[in-house]
Amino acid sequence: MSFLRYFEVVEELIKELKDTQHENIRKASEIIANSIINGGILHSFGSGHSYAAAIEIAGRAGSLIPAKTVEEPSRGLYETIEGVGTKLMENYDLRENDCFVIISNSGRNPLVIEVADFVKRKGNKLIVVTSLDVSKKLKSRHSSGKNLYQFADVILDNRGKEGDSVIELDGLPVKVGPTSTIAAVVLLQATIVEAVKIMLSMGYTPPIYMSANIDGGPEFNKKLIEKYVERLFTKY
Repeated sequence: MSFLRYFEVVEELIKELKDTQHENIRKASEIIANSIINGGILHSFGSGHSYAAAIEIAGRAGSLIPAKTVEEPSRGLYETIEGVGTKLMENYDLRENDCFVIISNSGRNPLVIEVADFVKRKGNKLIVVTSLDVSKKLKSRHSSGKNLYQFADVILDNRGKEGDSVIELDGLPVKVGPTSTIAAVVLLQATIVEAVKIMLSMGYTPPIYMSANIDGGPEFNKKLIEKYVERLFTKY
């Protein structure tokens, strides 16, 4: 059964991520921990379906309260057009001790490249989640000639295959069963777990969302959110 094969591929992928990305996870977690301890916040961005991974680490139970997803209104409709990313970030509130995560499987489109360029010109640390081998083979669609991974301080490699999907079915000319979102979520949540552990080991208790579906959760969260309201609930 094909669905069982997909489970097998995902299980193999998660083991591969564990075996190959532990050092990168450690480096990324140190960036996040240092950012939060020093009063910064974590920003996450993904265009198109990468947005799913971006919201996974912001504004949900078990995640850092000082974390914000960058909202791009078209959800990637114009990601191949130069200037869109620059315009998006033109008035964005990125401060000295903040850090940034950008998720893009190919890393070749102008939108994510321009967001990354903005982050690095500001002098902030950038964590990139991408398929490194695939991206290195793809020609940039941006006039700079660069792909996203070239801006990264740390790369979390999702170990994805060309085209993202992994299951072949008779009678279908394309593969089904993409893996990039699953891989990105596993990598990023593992990074957050490690970042929280680092912060605790340094004597700093990071503010973490409690589930709003647990009695007392909304009240618990409200007290912690108050410190970050200005940063989290403004568009830019």
